[in-house]
Amino acid sequence: MSRLKIDVDYLADVLQRLLEIPSPAGYTDTVVRYACEEFGRLGVKYELTRRGAIRAHLPGNESRGARALSAHLDTLGAQVKNLKPNGRLELVPVGHWSARFAEGARCTLFTDRGSYRGSILPLKASGHTYNEQIDTQPIGWEHVEFRVDALTRNIRDLQRLGIAIGDIIAIDPRSEFLPNGFIVSRYLDDKAGCAAMLAAVKALVEEGGKLPVDTIFMFSISEEVGVGASSLPTQDIASLVVVDNGTTAPGQASDEFGVTICMADQTGPFDYHLTRKLIRLCRDNDIAFQQDLFRFYRSDSASAIEAGHDVRTALITFGIDASHGHERIHMHALRSLAELITAYARSSVEIPRDMEEWGSLKGFTKQPMKEAESTLVTPAGPTNERR
Repeated sequence: MSRLKIDVDYLADVLQRLLEIPSPAGYTDTVVRYACEEFGRLGVKYELTRRGAIRAHLPGNESRGARALSAHLDTLGAQVKNLKPNGRLELVPVGHWSARFAEGARCTLFTDRGSYRGSILPLKASGHTYNEQIDTQPIGWEHVEFRVDALTRNIRDLQRLGIAIGDIIAIDPRSEFLPNGFIVSRYLDDKAGCAAMLAAVKALVEEGGKLPVDTIFMFSISEEVGVGASSLPTQDIASLVVVDNGTTAPGQASDEFGVTICMADQTGPFDYHLTRKLIRLCRDNDIAFQQDLFRFYRSDSASAIEAGHDVRTALITFGIDASHGHERIHMHALRSLAELITAYARSSVEIPRDMEEWGSLKGFTKQPMKEAESTLVTPAGPTNERR
């Protein structure tokens, strides 16, 4: 067995701390500092890009053909589009999410002078004034506004407080950790993935064995706006496994229990060999899993490939209900993910040729082309046995 025991109390504690730190894309310095401090507490060396993306390094027997795993610290949010004559604020979303899930949210507005609390409300918010119109008004970002919890009756009042176009708004996560293992919160995508990676790192550090190749744990800070891991892989990295959310919904095979391995997303299929290696690791290590396809989805994998990095990519996920809304997951999925990460990091290298960026056909991979052997099955007669 190559999976390691995961400290689920540590995993839950780290996740709760990450969720408490506002980090909409474009406003991630504080959460980056926390993640770096956590790597420091684990005794793991790390480095930062100029903007704050993280690469933490666990050394292996070989540096070439290194493995990387990636999750993202940034979340959805909002930004001030305009100051309104009624003393409220017009908004645009940061990332792709529906204003349906913003209505009624409590938030923090960050300005150059300091932060203010407030709420996102539909334009017609009072049932005593608008009666049935509150149920018939359209849904969209042009149909909501931000109410600042301060004396703001006009544009001049807003300007007096230092509020300006472009200010970032973080929406409260409203996190709940239930005794039965369910976790309900905004922004489990992808702070839960970050917590699972940190828990896996903790298990690997405590186990103390040398890994087959260098393994890099990367935290990106702009995945929700499409940039993600575009600048993070180095030339030594041969494979990139992204840890993110799976879409638990009708018509999907994702689940809130076990690991959901994504076979393809809107950018196309993931690497054949790497994906099937992860499936084998789940089977060999008795890690519950299922396979799924995501049609309206992209991740750090897409940004890395589109930036020109020649790496094999795969996506392993925790099933999440109501993604980019009022999200729910289960600790079983996060523990399973962390177990798979440890199994992957400790697994042997199967494609030595990947240690070189360029080479000949010697050692190049093969995909099966042979026709499957069919087995003749004789139809069974009537039976009372329930199938």
